[in-house]
Amino acid sequence: MTGTAACAAEPDSGTDKWYSARKASRSASSGPGPAHSPASGGAAERRGFTLVASGDVLPHSSIIRQARADADGDGYDFGPMLAGAKPVVSKADLAICHMETVYGAKGDYSGYPDFKSPPQVARALRATGYDSCSTASNHTLDDGAAGVRRTLDALDKAGVKHAGSARSAAEDRRPAWLRAGGAKVAQLAYTYGTNGYPMPKGKPWTVDLIDREKIVADARAARKAGADVVVVSLHWGTEWQTAPDRRQLRLGKQLTGSRKKGRPDIDLIIGTHAHVPQAYEKVNGTWIIYGMGDQIAGSMINHDGDHDPRGNQNSIGRFTFAPPATPGGRWKVRKAEFVPMWFDTGEGRVVNLNAALRRGADVREVRDRIRRVVLSRGAAEDGLVMGR
Repeated sequence: MTGTAACAAEPDSGTDKWYSARKASRSASSGPGPAHSPASGGAAERRGFTLVASGDVLPHSSIIRQARADADGDGYDFGPMLAGAKPVVSKADLAICHMETVYGAKGDYSGYPDFKSPPQVARALRATGYDSCSTASNHTLDDGAAGVRRTLDALDKAGVKHAGSARSAAEDRRPAWLRAGGAKVAQLAYTYGTNGYPMPKGKPWTVDLIDREKIVADARAARKAGADVVVVSLHWGTEWQTAPDRRQLRLGKQLTGSRKKGRPDIDLIIGTHAHVPQAYEKVNGTWIIYGMGDQIAGSMINHDGDHDPRGNQNSIGRFTFAPPATPGGRWKVRKAEFVPMWFDTGEGRVVNLNAALRRGADVREVRDRIRRVVLSRGAAEDGLVMGR
């Protein structure tokens, strides 16, 4: 796995504007509690749901400057940047993002290489429609335990759940518990490493590292605690490589093949880190997104020192889950979609490429490139389609 080099953008450059929009149908439980059996109650308990997942939120210095400009002198406003994703995100029953960086304090904000982002990004994520974010990445320890605490405090205040980093051992043992349709959903998150930063002294639980046995054990614990659907977020892969690497393929096959009493332990794997879009694939009957790419990032520089436009291309995955026909059965994905996206660094805005094409924008080549990568491992044959 590679380190920080590909997270580079431009050099460095602090409060509050709240946004009012929220999706109409939304609910999230506050703790594990027993889940309702999908066959034990009324229609509400049997409803399916849609889940969307998007890629890395990586505020380089240029992104911080853009948020300051969009706030018109009143702190930082990340809402306009994310507005292009809102129609897709806000319509889903459950939406998951990846918050790659930690938050700074009192104007102490920075981009690459040690990121400290304005905490106002958490409010923008909530207003866009996100319910939960994975927070395990190679940048989780950029500002030690204090950075993790500030980040999770800000997400809590904004009403966004989180998985992958923790302020206590007890918190580390809990997944992000979410409710969607008639299902109890548990999100777990892990990263391949922390750019060489050690775990804070006496706090080995601060960020969850990828370990196959731990992931399976955590998934089974979540299932035992009542999870109908277990979603695993993985910060993995090789930066700037569109094809999943051997470790991704091996671990993906192992995790999707893990079962207890015939039922898969994990129902969906969503990947981040590579900075470029990667393929979707159905493995052992379970969907894997190897990498969604960066949802928000500055103008990206690859390992050769060259500007690489692929670093601002990404996809949003959308999965429609249907309840089981019998109690204790698996919630299955009955429809799998991807939505090709792009971050326009010139305007500082997330762009839905299909929506832009309908408006007459000249983005077909970028859209089609993302589609080729996403479908490169035969996902179309398993029913993956491009959504709007």
